[in-house]
Amino acid sequence: MPAHDPALSVLAEATYVSLRTFRRDGSSVDTPVWVAGLDGSLVAFTDGTSWKVKRLRANPRCAVAVCNAVGTVSSEWFPGSIDVIADPERERRAFEALRAKYGLQMRMLDLVSWIGGRIGRRVVLEVVLSDSGAPA
Repeated sequence: MPAHDPALSVLAEATYVSLRTFRRDGSSVDTPVWVAGLDGSLVAFTDGTSWKVKRLRANPRCAVAVCNAVGTVSSEWFPGSIDVIADPERERRAFEALRAKYGLQMRMLDLVSWIGGRIGRRVVLEVVLSDSGAPA
């Protein structure tokens, strides 16, 4: 999806985005996450052992919408696909983009994760919006 896509721009600039993943039975689970734009997609991070990652490995379909910290959605939902970034260089660039956007908050979260021994479990997620860019 082109970087000039209005939906991508709005989502990439939002402080929180609700990430909708799907269970095997088709029901959805919405989770507020931090995101940053990277090369025409959205990147986020999470614990690699989370249910969110298990759901996306079983079903890469997702949807995203602007939300607040508690997940109250304030935009239309946009469909896409999601995957875990496997390339270490792309993962590094994704963390750079997130740190550039969230600054001290991200660095503090890095420190807390490191102290708690969870930083090694982190994975980076990449959301690619559907070509249509139409709301879900």
